[in-house]
Amino acid sequence: MIDLLTAPFVEFAFMRRALAGCVALSASAAPVGVFLTLRRMSLMSEAMSHAILPGAAVGFLVAGLSLPAMTLGGLVAGLAVAMLSGAVARSTVLREDASLGAFYLLALAAGVLLISARGSSIDLLHILFGTVLALDDAALMLLGGIATVTLFALALAYRPLVLECVDPLFLRSVSRASAPVHFAFLGLVVLNLVGGFAALGTLLAVGLMLLPAVSARFWAADVTGLIPVAIALALASSTAGLLVSYYGDLPSGPAIVLTAGALYLASMLVGSRGGLLWRLMPARHLEA
Repeated sequence: MIDLLTAPFVEFAFMRRALAGCVALSASAAPVGVFLTLRRMSLMSEAMSHAILPGAAVGFLVAGLSLPAMTLGGLVAGLAVAMLSGAVARSTVLREDASLGAFYLLALAAGVLLISARGSSIDLLHILFGTVLALDDAALMLLGGIATVTLFALALAYRPLVLECVDPLFLRSVSRASAPVHFAFLGLVVLNLVGGFAALGTLLAVGLMLLPAVSARFWAADVTGLIPVAIALALASSTAGLLVSYYGDLPSGPAIVLTAGALYLASMLVGSRGGLLWRLMPARHLEA
């Protein structure tokens, strides 16, 4: 049994590289997903994952399937969409979710059009769904750097981030850190989606960010518990997904995200913090 779990990673370097990339992505994206869910911004990550597509498409048109060019383009496009949607929300009657929805739809359509006009359907599939089994040294360094920056930034901004999740009005009244922390957090979201894009593609990058974070809500009660549980679930999803992909001859990115989805369904059923089965069990009466 142990050989079945370890043999693919022992025998093949590409499996070890894929696992290393997923470990780095899990360590950084899952904590960001926890704060997204606490701030009720889960769907924003889905929008932002599409917003990076036109930048990645421009990088592809300029330099082909070049990771630095596509990463830089995606980062610029994602930050531009985030800042523009925030500016529109603060200067017009539109709320931020509505302006973000408009911008991300435009970005998604523009990105698909650019890639389709100059590339092939294979190139489009590569950008949309990623190639986690083809990570090279540059991609691993990118993912490791993103994880380092993310964890360091979250450690510095941990207290204002938690306070903004609990009582944003109070944070604004006692500190001027609210706006800088908010925009810095949006930057971390974009940065991790760009890293996820390198491994899982734009359409699946958000899966490893949100599904473990949502699943963790069924196992932990506060932020100090949610973050390590989300990271553990992301690591388990990545490892199990790679093994399912290897033995089942399936695409790796979808296998990882579907494994994370299976863990979410299991957590929803048997999670100790509000799982369905625990809710169906009769509550104990108080004893005298």
